[in-house]
Amino acid sequence: MKVISMRKFIAPFIVMSFLAAGASVQAREEHPFITSKEIDLVKLLPPPPANDSLQTKAELSEILALQAARTPEMVARSQADASEEIWRFADVMGVKFKREQLPVFAKFFQRVVDSEGAVVDTYKDVWKRPRPFMASDMVKPVVKLSRSGAYPSGHATAGTLMGIVLSNMVPEKRAEIMARAAEYANNRIIGGVHYRSDIETGRITGTVIAARLQTRDDFNTGFIAARDELRSVLELGPEPVAEK
Repeated sequence: MKVISMRKFIAPFIVMSFLAAGASVQAREEHPFITSKEIDLVKLLPPPPANDSLQTKAELSEILALQAARTPEMVARSQADASEEIWRFADVMGVKFKREQLPVFAKFFQRVVDSEGAVVDTYKDVWKRPRPFMASDMVKPVVKLSRSGAYPSGHATAGTLMGIVLSNMVPEKRAEIMARAAEYANNRIIGGVHYRSDIETGRITGTVIAARLQTRDDFNTGFIAARDELRSVLELGPEPVAEK
């Protein structure tokens, strides 16, 4: 009776241990690949232009000029690009580039995108650059407003980061992918929520993060699995075509 009682007592703890171990593995798989603890943007980027500087005034003039010239199509594009996700590259990658067909790829790129926020958000709070619409009531944004610091642009960082990683998986489309990444970033100016210098430093940051990720074993393991799945679904063959 004592043995049976002990088994009944221990069994739930064994089950809970397996569940906890599984949750721990899942948590490791879902967290960002990298954070601001590993990349110090203060040592890599200049501080943002002062609010009353000639550069900020020139950048504000650019925003107002784009605002006057933007078409309904440009507005729609900038609004769609407000979403930080790899599927915004679908117009370059083709009709088979869909979340439901690429589960491994989707999970991998979620960690890639999460890495952008884990790095950039800390430094947005360090520099606290006001958004253009906070500096001038002449700016009329057409995308969802954010009160976080403008510098560097998280979307420009994410777009560049996604573009680099994706083009390394499909180098045959590198030019098109990187052009799309540039458009994605520029749409934050068209949308009225970022200055040009926010975008430029975001591109630098995205490049730095991409380079740092390639030194990590967990990233490279995930990259290979995601790349192979993507190339299979797109019927491109198992290995990227060598670039000249």
